[in-house]
Amino acid sequence: MVGSQGGIVSTSRPLTRLRRVTEQAWDPTTFRTTVQTTVDAFLAEQETRLLPLGTDAARLMAEARALVSGGKRFRAAFCHWGYAAIGGTPTGSEVDAVGRASAALELLHASALVHDDLMDASDTRRGRPATHRGFETEHRTDGWRGDPEQYGAAAAILLGDLLLSWADELLRRCGLGWDRVGPALDVFDLCRSEVIAGQFLDVSVQARGRASVEQAMTVLRYKSAKYSIERPLHVGAALAGADAATLDLLTAFGLPLGEAFQLRDDLLGVYGDPATTGKPAGDDLAEGKRTVLVALALEAAAPADAARLDTALGTPLTESEVADLRIVIDGCGAREQVEAMIKDLTTRAVEALDRGEAEAGWNADACVVLRQLAAAATSRAH
Repeated sequence: MVGSQGGIVSTSRPLTRLRRVTEQAWDPTTFRTTVQTTVDAFLAEQETRLLPLGTDAARLMAEARALVSGGKRFRAAFCHWGYAAIGGTPTGSEVDAVGRASAALELLHASALVHDDLMDASDTRRGRPATHRGFETEHRTDGWRGDPEQYGAAAAILLGDLLLSWADELLRRCGLGWDRVGPALDVFDLCRSEVIAGQFLDVSVQARGRASVEQAMTVLRYKSAKYSIERPLHVGAALAGADAATLDLLTAFGLPLGEAFQLRDDLLGVYGDPATTGKPAGDDLAEGKRTVLVALALEAAAPADAARLDTALGTPLTESEVADLRIVIDGCGAREQVEAMIKDLTTRAVEALDRGEAEAGWNADACVVLRQLAAAATSRAH
């Protein structure tokens, strides 16, 4: 990769003033709207290409649009501000190019969600039927031949693959030169390999019905933490011309933050409010997720409580049964341990960001926003 120093913006202005200006200028709502506009424009382009395929392709496109609507847009944001940390806030033609590259991370995320929901046999996603369930229902309602569940699974696999292909296409055609896009695609290739292999680790752990805390952390790291924060940062930084040493420095910020992000998500999978998560209460327990939270609880709980939790994992659960299992997890201190891990990992990440700004000259404006994103990613209420 090419050197990173040429694109770094001077930080000679007083830091307090920079932070005040950036806090006023950075508007997450506007950013999310911009990402949505970019994704919508790209999907409109794909829809035009698929028009000759008729109504079935149109149904696939409608589901794709629904999948990429809304969300926190953390992955796009970390890509954008990873670019800005190394190359300064994009200007001119770079604005649209970095925007398209950042949106590519959201298509990757949508692909992972479709496949994840199918493998977990999830019924809902963000308050609507999961993709495989939606197509399954259409098949059954229309009285088609064959197995509705198999049809839904086939549709979900194909749409997930299509979104994965589109993510590559959007990044590759973002508008920057190949000297920047090529290195970014190298990171993107690694990212996709990690998340797919991490998903297989997760499936295998659930099939065995056991996982140590260390094994659960490995799944967490490769299935989610890296592709949620570390690799989006790397993609953005590579587009700005970052070298390998700079990417390593960004890992010291992005990887612990990604782990804290997923640990928070694991807590929400047990304690989250269905009205805001769009998932049933205790969904991770019903799906049998062998998360770090569950692994800690199984290690620390009294034998009878641990056996009760272990037996309940992966079975249909009523709200009262979920509440009972929460008492087990709380009582053995597992929830408190995970909260402490989140705090420690977030502290380590922010300290690494501070070093990058102070010692490597990362753009101060970008670092202010990255601190805000770190807080938002790890302290979500839903």
